[in-house]
Amino acid sequence: MNAKRFVLTFVTAMVIFGFILTACGPKPVPEGPTVEETQAAPVQPGDGGRKVATLIYTQEFDNLAPLYTDMWFAWTTWQMFLHWAWEFDEKNEPFPRLVTEIPSQENGGLSADGRTLTMKLRDDIKWSDGTPVTADDFVFTWEMAVSPNNTVTSTYPYDKIESVTAPDPQTVVVTFAEPFAPWLATLWHGILPAHILRPVYEAEGTIDNAEWIKTPKVGCGPYLLDTWESGSYARFVRNENYWGSRPILDEIFIRFVPDDASQVAALQAGDADLGTFIAYSDIPTLQQAGLNIVTEPSGYNEWMFFLVNDQVGHPALTDVNVRKAIALSIDREAINRDLLLGLTKPPASFWDAMPFYNDPPLQNYPYDPEEAKRLLDAAGWVDSDGDGVRDKDGIPLELDYGTTIREIRQDVQAVVQQQLAQVGIKVNLYSVEADVYFASYGEEGPAATGQYDIQQWSDGPLFPDADLYYWLCSEIPSDEYPAGSNWFYLCDEELDSLIQLQATQVNIKERQQTISKINQLFYDKVYILGLWQDPDIYAVNPRLKNVKFSGVTMFFNIGEWDLAQ
Repeated sequence: MNAKRFVLTFVTAMVIFGFILTACGPKPVPEGPTVEETQAAPVQPGDGGRKVATLIYTQEFDNLAPLYTDMWFAWTTWQMFLHWAWEFDEKNEPFPRLVTEIPSQENGGLSADGRTLTMKLRDDIKWSDGTPVTADDFVFTWEMAVSPNNTVTSTYPYDKIESVTAPDPQTVVVTFAEPFAPWLATLWHGILPAHILRPVYEAEGTIDNAEWIKTPKVGCGPYLLDTWESGSYARFVRNENYWGSRPILDEIFIRFVPDDASQVAALQAGDADLGTFIAYSDIPTLQQAGLNIVTEPSGYNEWMFFLVNDQVGHPALTDVNVRKAIALSIDREAINRDLLLGLTKPPASFWDAMPFYNDPPLQNYPYDPEEAKRLLDAAGWVDSDGDGVRDKDGIPLELDYGTTIREIRQDVQAVVQQQLAQVGIKVNLYSVEADVYFASYGEEGPAATGQYDIQQWSDGPLFPDADLYYWLCSEIPSDEYPAGSNWFYLCDEELDSLIQLQATQVNIKERQQTISKINQLFYDKVYILGLWQDPDIYAVNPRLKNVKFSGVTMFFNIGEWDLAQ
């Protein structure tokens, strides 16, 4: 999910550093073009040859439409076919894309009270079908985000907006109900084409079933979705009606593979130009094969999350000393050294990649199994029957620990199981495919419904902002609110009030202090335990040229990518 240069202006303060990784599952090995097929003809644009860049994804996107997905592998496609109002460069700093400039108090785009944004759109932007992109598209996007008739992934942050108006086709005025600090990192992540979807909404009362939501083939980016074969591949072809500079590549071909090993094999064989989500353990192999490894800070870290909720988690986890004992029982430095080749380290803070919010810096809990045993004894969890498992009031200290089938996660599970057994805690291991693990509450996904006492995935704040709204008590999913994103099932009133406060603080120093309090609270109460720092890692074939990455808008310069002969 990353240190970033900090500039003392309101706008740049909103773009300091984190973000959520959720993902759907691996699919069967697809039948896509090989390097030989894509290079069968000369690769000079305009001379009859075609330049086709092949990307490997170990997880298939669940949906490509804005508002309907929060998956990393879907986000990567948006700069291909659907620009944001502003995007972020390789330094994770914002630049205007659909707007003429980013709103600020200095240019009059941000009101003094922090409640009103005025955005000026470019006058040359258009959808691929030739229809101009106008302020009406922004108004419509907000209306669809907050409409109860649409089953969007989350109404956040659009539910913080009081109104969106269009005084003229190139002006968008956003009024918040109260000052909203994270706007730069959270708003306008792709917009909806009003001219296509409004008639559907008026006819059906929802856009959930609109063809564009399922296969958005009209866009405003340099490439367009051409084909998506579920379980196999997706093709994006050059938008010949693109309003910006003509894209260099003819096609972006995304091949879905089932696991890391399949990705590594394709990259080694030269059958791909770009690999995503590279495991640390695969880096030496890929480097030896001649691939360039690029690491892009994105705010993410790999975490263990404890279900501190006696309605869904083990009752022992409601005791902070039991959680602290677990932290002391796991040798995370050894895990990073032995399983991750010493290429990363355990994060101490949810904002570990964002030093501005680590004040004071936190130190990881050490590996101290003897102190862990003492804490467990003091908490009343003892092995009363000599079976090697601690118990209390007839309840064994037996925890269910679940994650995805990613190999490194399963390896870590095995180590954790062994180390916790040494202090008298029994751990049952569960690992399922990512699309099952991250299925929604309504689909009875194990993470969303709190089926495991300990859950593991990569997570972070709303990079490049420090916001973490999804930890609010109000975000705990239920039958009445199945879209809730608090899959940790944590409800801490002190934490809740601090999260709500930081979102309204436009004073940089005050917000920093509030985030630091949250940081310390997470640490003291051991709600989470960091396993390893998890920036985005890419493997790039040297023949792919002009490639830059962002931790926010991942492929922000994809229109400039090129292929060498």
